Amino acid sequence: MTTASAINRRYGRTPERRRRARLLAIVTAAGVVVVVVAWVIWVGLFGPGASLENRDLGYQLVGSDSVRVSYEVTVDPGRSVSCAVQALAEDFSIVGWKVVDVPPSDQRTRQFRTDLRTSEPAVTGLIYRCWLT
Repeated sequence: MTTASAINRRYGRTPERRRRARLLAIVTAAGVVVVVVAWVIWVGLFGPGASLENRDLGYQLVGSDSVRVSYEVTVDPGRSVSCAVQALAEDFSIVGWKVVDVPPSDQRTRQFRTDLRTSEPAVTGLIYRCWLT
């Protein structure tokens, strides 16, 4: 008849194997912690420094084929920006589109107005998005 310790030894359930498994789990967890901490430091300290914000201020329907969009762009001084301005119809289809280049300036926040020609009557005009150039 075999004893319990002989069966455990036969199937690899020894104290040394448990210690090895525990050590492997601790080393793996420590590795994950190191990677996460390094990523947080890298993103926090070395992440992109430039910031860009845009805000719709309003729109004015100039006629059946034109809309004037007012918007505000906030960007670090000295950075140039491009913005896509769009006009939408009642069914939310795009009926006017224009990419506007905003030159660099000493001011951080500036307001702009852009006139868009439309292919159909528009019901609104707004900023689609802005990006650093």
